[in-house]
Amino acid sequence: MSAHAYHVRLHWDGSTAAGVRGYSRDHTAVAPPATTPIGLSADPAFRGDPGRLNPEQLVVMAASSCQMLSFLGAAARAGVDVLAYDDEAASRLDSTARPTRLAAIRLRVTVKVAPGTDETTVQELAVQAHRECYVANSLSVPVEVTTTVATS
Repeated sequence: MSAHAYHVRLHWDGSTAAGVRGYSRDHTAVAPPATTPIGLSADPAFRGDPGRLNPEQLVVMAASSCQMLSFLGAAARAGVDVLAYDDEAASRLDSTARPTRLAAIRLRVTVKVAPGTDETTVQELAVQAHRECYVANSLSVPVEVTTTVATS
């Protein structure tokens, strides 16, 4: 087995006897070796609990997190001092597509770097990170990254 293998345990219990409108969409998942379960549900438009994450949010979150981790690694290897990283990631369901799917995932990243850092280098690292992001490379929906560079 690869050292980079991923396993998730998901659990739901309840009853679907009341029909499509009557069953709970709430479920839990845990991804060992982490031990904290995550409470999940469907999008509220599909009778899910708005207080829980839904699968679509998790896909957008995974793309955002992967881009950040790829960028921080590239920056550290290049000797660029990143002081903060923020992302406003978004997507939506494209109900005109068949089958229905997420539209492009848009990452609007702001990177705060140490004074004197070359902005062109930071932009090049963002592009490199996008090329190296495993999650973006695994999705059939495009992931679009816009990076703004700020200094302290």
